[in-house]
Amino acid sequence: MIDGLLRLPLQRFEDERGWFVELRRESALPKPTRQTNLSFSRQGVIRGLHYHERGQDDLFACLEGTARVVVLDRTTGEAYTEDIGDQNPVALYIPGYHAHGFEALTDLLFCYHVTEEYDPAAPDEHGLPWDDPRVRHLWSTGSPILSPRDLSAG
Repeated sequence: MIDGLLRLPLQRFEDERGWFVELRRESALPKPTRQTNLSFSRQGVIRGLHYHERGQDDLFACLEGTARVVVLDRTTGEAYTEDIGDQNPVALYIPGYHAHGFEALTDLLFCYHVTEEYDPAAPDEHGLPWDDPRVRHLWSTGSPILSPRDLSAG
């Protein structure tokens, strides 16, 4: 496992009404979260690889659908990947100094809690190309849908 990466299984409680999941418990995390973000991605989208120099960590959870999370330790080159979501209810706590991103294996609803609030005047957002040779083989697609920012990362 990559240094600092935490894998947190999410327990689903189901009955005839539906289900309930405790998504985040601050006492289980190394640092408290300060902002929660929600994104919808169409199948084939890759968001990332991003990293943060000033210490923002992320807690990733796929709320609906399936996402492939990829994490790269930029120091050692070690990589980690896991498909999370409908069939594998897991949250991943990712130290922000590791490059990280996710691929929408299906249309998906994705939640990420972060330990720092976003500052548009001084964003702590840096990127590596999604197809960095250390992780290129981990994605399911060779031709993802990318934002202009992720297309030009590197």
